[in-house]
Amino acid sequence: MNAIKVVDLHKKFKVFYDKGQSLKERILFKNRSSYEERWVLKGVNLEIKKGEVVGLIGHNGCGKSTLLKLMTKIIYPDQGTIQISGRVSSLIELGAGFHPDMTGRENIYTNAAIFGLTRKEIDNRLNDIIEFSELEDFIDNPVRTYSSGMYMRLAFSVAINVDAEVLLIDEILAVGDANFQAKCFDRLRELKASGITIVIVTHDTGTIENFCNRAVWINEGEVVSMGTAAKVVDEYLKYMNGKKIESLIKREQKENIKEEEKINVIEKNNDKEEEINYNANRFGLKHIEIEKVNIKNAEGKKTLILRAGESMEIEYFYKVNRPLEEYNFGMGIFTLEGNCIMGTNTQIDRLKIPHTNVNGKLSFKIEKLPLLSGKYILQVAVVDINGTPMDFYREYCRFDVVSEERAVGLIFINHKWIID
Repeated sequence: MNAIKVVDLHKKFKVFYDKGQSLKERILFKNRSSYEERWVLKGVNLEIKKGEVVGLIGHNGCGKSTLLKLMTKIIYPDQGTIQISGRVSSLIELGAGFHPDMTGRENIYTNAAIFGLTRKEIDNRLNDIIEFSELEDFIDNPVRTYSSGMYMRLAFSVAINVDAEVLLIDEILAVGDANFQAKCFDRLRELKASGITIVIVTHDTGTIENFCNRAVWINEGEVVSMGTAAKVVDEYLKYMNGKKIESLIKREQKENIKEEEKINVIEKNNDKEEEINYNANRFGLKHIEIEKVNIKNAEGKKTLILRAGESMEIEYFYKVNRPLEEYNFGMGIFTLEGNCIMGTNTQIDRLKIPHTNVNGKLSFKIEKLPLLSGKYILQVAVVDINGTPMDFYREYCRFDVVSEERAVGLIFINHKWIID
């Protein structure tokens, strides 16, 4: 049996470009009240069975919070219907329904009455609400004196003690200290076990997977996927990785110009130096000079954005200003904090660089990049046989890695679990 049924739900809002704030401004500047109608939800259909815990996920502005507000009847749809069976309790906005000048105790009575409890029912639950909130010492103070965490404690305590059959939560659990958050989740697990229907809006995909039976992914006002929590979370994270890459590409195009200008300035400054300044970002005697280094992706395209698990190629272009008996090229990948993740050079890998009197090129290739999502620093260098720096870039460039692996740390190691 369905606890919630949403049929062909549409909702739009007026988005004003420059709306007058006062009556005088609205009369004098009528043209300022121009607006556009923006559809936030576009034909949403959804069924949630009694006792299910469903998570709504999606990027900011996709319509998931609007859907939750429509379920609580804070706002109403422009088209479509919502049917909810049973008493509804909600945690949509922190402290919603609280009067700042009333005490915590008075607000409990007011808030619980909004949820449909009688005075006698509230009297019977009052001690449980206050005890759970851990606000015994402040319960008779005006709530305007409460911190945001205290607001959340009181709001959550009321919402879970009204014998609701449907509980709606919107990001509220992001507020409060770690101990109280853990206490809230323990209480939610008890409610879940008792058969209450719960709908949660959150950006925390871990919460969705660990707590919800199903997930619904909303994008641009439409349901694009629903099913088991793990399946939908994987689809959502893959999509968000794609969006991240698009954003990084746009940023890369802007940063490439700045990086080239920066390198040119460094080169001019270093050309004037006769001695090695080991504190500089670029230093060396320049007998062998790195003219350019390209990072290439699996398609062989120059980029500063790479996908984990695909190939990465570092392409060196160099010129010989003074022939040497032997020289070694090196590379290193570092975190932004300066911690070396991996470094090597041609000498360690027992590679002899062919002698050239003019210029040359060589490449370093990683077949399957094991890095997890993050930003990294590439260090490149060429030294002589004694390790004296010829051309050393402490930070040649920064690059981004996007990974679909959900491990934590810096690198992904292939693994499997074996249960005996």
